[in-house]
Amino acid sequence: MKHFSMIRGFHLADIFTLGNAACGALMVFFAAAFVGTHATAHFLSAAAMAPLALFFDVMDGRVARWRHRASAMGRELDSLADVISFGIGPAALAFAAGMQGGWDLAVLSYFVCCGVSRLARYNVTAESLSAGADKVAYFEGTPIPTSVLLVALLAVAAWQERIGESLWFGAVDIGPWILHPLVLLYALSGSLMISKTLRIPKL
Repeated sequence: MKHFSMIRGFHLADIFTLGNAACGALMVFFAAAFVGTHATAHFLSAAAMAPLALFFDVMDGRVARWRHRASAMGRELDSLADVISFGIGPAALAFAAGMQGGWDLAVLSYFVCCGVSRLARYNVTAESLSAGADKVAYFEGTPIPTSVLLVALLAVAAWQERIGESLWFGAVDIGPWILHPLVLLYALSGSLMISKTLRIPKL
């Protein structure tokens, strides 16, 4: 009976949120397929999941407002989906593109952790404001879906056959590990997400 009550707890907006999560999962799967096959089609298929996930992410919010069904569960579900589609997915794609050195892994892990932290902070802020019947007026730090820009950049690199050993800006040895300078864009993206001084109006 508990399982049925949980199903009844889902709303139309949550279906779009799950579509977002499915796109993130497919991004990871296609990225893994590329590592095994080196077929550019797999890489581009993975990259294509990011804008599709963004579409579902935008739609779930609009549907929730249209049906007046915003809820704490929906907010948490949205954050979990965003972690997959705009955190883990883009990081997995960077790994597939050739950013596999020790420093690369450290930066990509930092990027994912920044995304998780940013979403958690937003949820806490939204919850405190909802008690006063106010909506969040601005974002602190860049929203995690901005990582779609990183995915788009990697898609262009793949289209130009500039991934793997031909990755833009090459690779450098720093101490015991290798760093691909391109991965620093992920460090910048993650840092902007957790910035408390950068405020972006919420439309």
